[in-house]
Amino acid sequence: MGKVNANGIQIEYETFGEPDSPALLLIIGLAGQLIDWDEKLCHQLAQKGHYVIRFDNRDAGLSSKIEEAGEPDIMKIIEALMRGETINPPYTFEDMAADTIGLLDALSIEKAHICGMSMGGMIAQTMALNYPKRVLSLISIYSNTGDPEEPQPKPEAMQILLTPPPTEREANIEFGVKLFTTISGTGFPYDEEWLRRHMAQAYDRSYCPQGAARQLAAIFTQKNRKPALKSLAAPALVIHGTDDPLVRVECGKNTAAAIPGSKLVIIKGMGHDLPHGGAWPQIIDAIVEHTHKVDS
Repeated sequence: MGKVNANGIQIEYETFGEPDSPALLLIIGLAGQLIDWDEKLCHQLAQKGHYVIRFDNRDAGLSSKIEEAGEPDIMKIIEALMRGETINPPYTFEDMAADTIGLLDALSIEKAHICGMSMGGMIAQTMALNYPKRVLSLISIYSNTGDPEEPQPKPEAMQILLTPPPTEREANIEFGVKLFTTISGTGFPYDEEWLRRHMAQAYDRSYCPQGAARQLAAIFTQKNRKPALKSLAAPALVIHGTDDPLVRVECGKNTAAAIPGSKLVIIKGMGHDLPHGGAWPQIIDAIVEHTHKVDS
């Protein structure tokens, strides 16, 4: 792993594969770390002809924490938005997209396939809109366009999303298992043992609930990208699961409908899962087919 200066902060990253292969940048979701892109998955994508880059977003993992911004009150933000008020979050997806461009600059990568899941998909869409010359293609996995008309998460998913995680290690691990038990789909085997180990690794590597709150503020105050996506020229692949209780499948359909010529892949029984087992072999196949068409 390495660290670079990008957009005024430090970004922790790791690469897989040959640098002369087409770059594939993986952007993780809310409170996620680069380890959430499973190492085996990254090796598989590299073996399929990609130079894979995974990294920690700002306020997560070993990248810079924006501590000077303080911790936002998420419930107050939600209440203010419901009143129609304008909220200025600690930072925006435009800032986070600029971080990723800074990372590509530091690695001397002119263009890359940009793949994001959940919040990472929102950042990836922002990158494709704001920096079209740097994007070979867009891959948006169980994400949305920021359209306020899209369906909201199911109540049980929203409830656990807004629940502050415990600070004590073992309780935090159990909370993480409960979280992904709630938002995972029922169509694929559930590997609780792997998930428990992964939650422990994530806690030990970096525990930053304040950073997660700042990222969540960026999600709740994001722009509606749907009108702008209609002018997106980059080839786009949209992947979503039928059983996603957090970002509903209609959001994926809405994303694909907004982007001219995009391909939509709906996976039956998939929820809002971490990249391990389950539907991810299907997702890898879809990504590889998509990027190889663009690169050929």
